[in-house]
Amino acid sequence: MRKKDRQQSREVALHIIAKAEYGVLSMSGPNESPYGIPVSPALVNNTIYVHCATEGYKLDVLAKNKQVCLTCVGYTCLQPSKFSTEYESAIAFGTAELVTDVQEKRQALLAIAEKYAPEYLKEAHLYIEKRLEQTAIIKIQISQLTAKATFSVSQQGDRP
Repeated sequence: MRKKDRQQSREVALHIIAKAEYGVLSMSGPNESPYGIPVSPALVNNTIYVHCATEGYKLDVLAKNKQVCLTCVGYTCLQPSKFSTEYESAIAFGTAELVTDVQEKRQALLAIAEKYAPEYLKEAHLYIEKRLEQTAIIKIQISQLTAKATFSVSQQGDRP
């Protein structure tokens, strides 16, 4: 990281990923062409889960190269008068794989529901069971993690 004063701790990076509404999952497509797609990540311990369809280009790309990069941006605030932006971001590098264990798949989908629809958890359980076979889960094992912010961030990653 070029500007060391903006570097944040691993704990802050994990917090940014945990609270981010979305991230961009980047991977290397055919002929090493870049490919990035928006995803809704859920963090469980040091593992990131994302859901998707059971077939498609993303899964085709991952079948050939499991190395991925997930970029999440948390708090942002444009500062037009300074020609700048206040922000926090985290980048996770890792290895992606499809979750094949049904129980882990259920737990990942529940973690996603807890993050994005906490007021509908009763309905989420029913929905998960109904859609379990039509949903794939990608598990990202984090190998490297960085975070930076243009402001002072607490250990919890909350904006002061």
